[in-house]
Amino acid sequence: MIYFDNSATTKVHPEVMTTFVAVNEKFWANPASIHEFGHQTNELLQTARKQVAEILHTSSDKIYFTSGGTESNNLAIFGLASKYKNRGRHVLVSEIEHPSILEAAKQLNKNGFEVEWIPVNSDGVIIVDAVKSLLRDDTVLVSVMHVNNETGAIQPIQELSAYIRNNSRAVIHVDAVQSFGKLPVNFGELDVDAITISSHKIHGLKGSGLLALKKFIEVEPLLFGGGQEFGIRSGTTPVPLAVCTAKAVRLAHDHLQENANKMKEMTDELIPYLKSFHAIKVISPSNRAPHIVSFSVRKIKGEVLINALQQKNVIVSTSSACSSRQIKTSHVLKAMHIQDEYIKGVIRLSFSSLNTQDEINQFKKIFTNVMNVIKGD
Repeated sequence: MIYFDNSATTKVHPEVMTTFVAVNEKFWANPASIHEFGHQTNELLQTARKQVAEILHTSSDKIYFTSGGTESNNLAIFGLASKYKNRGRHVLVSEIEHPSILEAAKQLNKNGFEVEWIPVNSDGVIIVDAVKSLLRDDTVLVSVMHVNNETGAIQPIQELSAYIRNNSRAVIHVDAVQSFGKLPVNFGELDVDAITISSHKIHGLKGSGLLALKKFIEVEPLLFGGGQEFGIRSGTTPVPLAVCTAKAVRLAHDHLQENANKMKEMTDELIPYLKSFHAIKVISPSNRAPHIVSFSVRKIKGEVLINALQQKNVIVSTSSACSSRQIKTSHVLKAMHIQDEYIKGVIRLSFSSLNTQDEINQFKKIFTNVMNVIKGD
């Protein structure tokens, strides 16, 4: 199998799996227990938290382990807006966010906040001048993803945050689910207030992730109970998942440059190859993350191409795995004003460090044969 759907999920790293088994076997006590076994387990948990905090350039008590990207994004949207609502009830969110941000923002709108949407250009990049016109004295929260999960477009987070810092008191949240491990991500690099990371996008385990806050930034909890995770996420902390999240974060961070270079070489090779087909439009912009290439075949539905490739044991996806089964037009592509003849045929290829040059070579041969059969206009 040739697996080019790593933006949907990645294969678990062997070191992460080894860690998961070892922690479950040796540190299975409740970290909140007052006995020595619980204390030892808690020490392991706090070590994992400290390691992540050092990588992201914040303090340990600002790392909250969660069930993944969706929970972290919801915690950021609801928790930050609620915590700082004394500053205002105006929220800015980009049009191209993941559904876990979009739907949370829509709910905020029902709860008395005023949400406005930041438009993007034809490359799927937010228009910073639009932010300048939308930002107000009562803007409390701005949420913009670092890398779009459908197109790979890199958003101008540094430029955005610099303007917001100079012109408002809004807190800034960045969904870094698709950028961590591919681009530099930390509070010093991005100058934001909250960062979301999902473990299974970086060869960690599903059902785990984190929300990190900048020092001195606070958030209101969504879950209430025993007060775990500094009172922000009640419920017995799943120490094996937290430790494995830290392990995946460390591996992705330590091998960032070599992995990014490898993936960029593969995608750089594929783009001119794809452009050689007259029926294909490459959707991903030039300023893209190294691991994603999105393209469309004119007047051919994406599902047709996915099924044809799957028969050849090649796994790809439509523009977003989260909504691909719903067979609906992507909100991202609509925001980019992709032409009707292309908008239903978008395919996303997404890579990891586990992919090889041999797979690229095989894919090109298989894809050429498939294109000869489906005959895109």
